Amino acid sequence: MSEIKKFQVTFDCAEPERLARFWCEVLGYVTPPPPEGFTTWDDFNRTLPPEKQGSWFACSDPSGVGPRLFFQRVPEGKSVKNRVHLDVRVGTGLVGDERLAALEAECARLVALGATHVQTLYADEENESCIPMLDIEGNEFCID
Repeated sequence: MSEIKKFQVTFDCAEPERLARFWCEVLGYVTPPPPEGFTTWDDFNRTLPPEKQGSWFACSDPSGVGPRLFFQRVPEGKSVKNRVHLDVRVGTGLVGDERLAALEAECARLVALGATHVQTLYADEENESCIPMLDIEGNEFCID
């Protein structure tokens, strides 16, 4: 049997720290402490050349189970649909009205954080309800 590998999910973005902090709120993740010898991330960033300041940020699952999320500044904006997206699993094990209520409550919480509600896809014969959304930089994700 092959060894299970740890992985991180990397986001290209315009504002790494802002987007990382948004995803910390969505997922209950935490930001790492600043590098050794620095009290804050701002202190660390001030030591970098201007073009490197704020060029990346990360967050991680405090339990160590979920993947690390890494955010890196890129010069170009988002121009097409994501080929990969995150599904935030808030309705696992729920069905029907109970599932929809959980999804809608999470949608309202995330909209208050700056996310955009795209649409609500209601359950049919094959699929349970889910809610496609956009994060604060327009990246697609779903509440599932």
